[in-house]
Amino acid sequence: MTDKIVIVGAGHAAGQVVATLRLKKFDGSICLIGEEAYLPYQRPPLSKKYLAGELPAERLHFKAPNFYDEPNIEVHLNTTIDRIDRAAKVVQSNDGLEFPYDKLVISLGAHARHIDLPGIELAGVHYLRTIPDVDRIREEFGPSRRLVIVGAGYIGLEVAAVAAQLGLDVTVVEMLDRVMSRVVSAQVSEFYQHEHADHGVKLLLSTGIKGFAGDGHVAAVDLADGTKIPADLVVIGIGVVPNTRLAADAGLEVSNGILVNDRCNTSDPDIYAVGDCTCHPNDLLGRQIRLESVHNALEQAKTAAANICGEDQRYAQVPWFWSDQYDLKLQIAGLSQDYDQTIIRGDPAERSFSCLYLNDGKLIAVDAINRPKDFMQSKKLIADHAVIDPALLADSDLELKDMV
Repeated sequence: MTDKIVIVGAGHAAGQVVATLRLKKFDGSICLIGEEAYLPYQRPPLSKKYLAGELPAERLHFKAPNFYDEPNIEVHLNTTIDRIDRAAKVVQSNDGLEFPYDKLVISLGAHARHIDLPGIELAGVHYLRTIPDVDRIREEFGPSRRLVIVGAGYIGLEVAAVAAQLGLDVTVVEMLDRVMSRVVSAQVSEFYQHEHADHGVKLLLSTGIKGFAGDGHVAAVDLADGTKIPADLVVIGIGVVPNTRLAADAGLEVSNGILVNDRCNTSDPDIYAVGDCTCHPNDLLGRQIRLESVHNALEQAKTAAANICGEDQRYAQVPWFWSDQYDLKLQIAGLSQDYDQTIIRGDPAERSFSCLYLNDGKLIAVDAINRPKDFMQSKKLIADHAVIDPALLADSDLELKDMV
């Protein structure tokens, strides 16, 4: 019998575990433990509307604070769990508190990938992962302030879009030869490069950095070729690293994340893991993958909670993601890494088009820019490994849902 659930980590996925347990009338006790001072909140708006000052902090909450005011729910914030004792079925905090569990859910997410370069400790050099991170960045925002962003992935470009619209002087430095190169095709990269340039953002591609210069506060970014770029602040967005130390120290299987099965069980049947810290089986690819995705975090959380409640639920869904930059909504369904052909639906010049990715004739992913129907309708085709005449896919007068 499961009487006590302990959830380590209090992010988006953790909030969903609590919500699903409540929905399924779980009558045991729930203990939510988080390192931050905040109840579970949404991270995607941090680099978008929250950074822009368009969304107050209270609206970031996954659920209203009174959602956790239940007799069987206890919340411990500002608490770091340092050890899992699997034999005793207890987790221990770094200040000596112990929390016994019948089932444990690890929901520790990921942390910003750091770089070790001269000057990294200077004030004004920021990472963006939490509410306090964004608050510190916003304090330094101001018209004509010179912002240098390291990294041209989702976070870097979202910050660039917000900053450019607020009147900052924005430069993005990227080691690779195009923006978002790990997740989109060359055609989509080129489109976004033009969009950012049109908004005054300077893109330095195929460019490395060797450090940061300043007297106490950053004043310049030193490029690998010896050039100095003046900077009043810097935001580093070069990806994230899954938080796996706690699981690894406890002897759980870890490889590019905490390994879980399609029920979100770790190698210990009494321990589940969900969200960005996990590596799970994907039926579409036939291998384990790790996803940094709200959709993945929420669906894994629902799956884990359902199995804790005695159901037999598998997690097997088409991954999806999104990014907001200016008035452009990029929605991605599927995973495009192994594509051998791309097809464009619509006209990029009209700022509404899709890029479809094929592998051996099968539709494996879609990037939809201001084209929500293509995004929604592509999911079933991707899940069904649909093989469709490329000429039909390219005909934007035809809807994808009619191409089965």
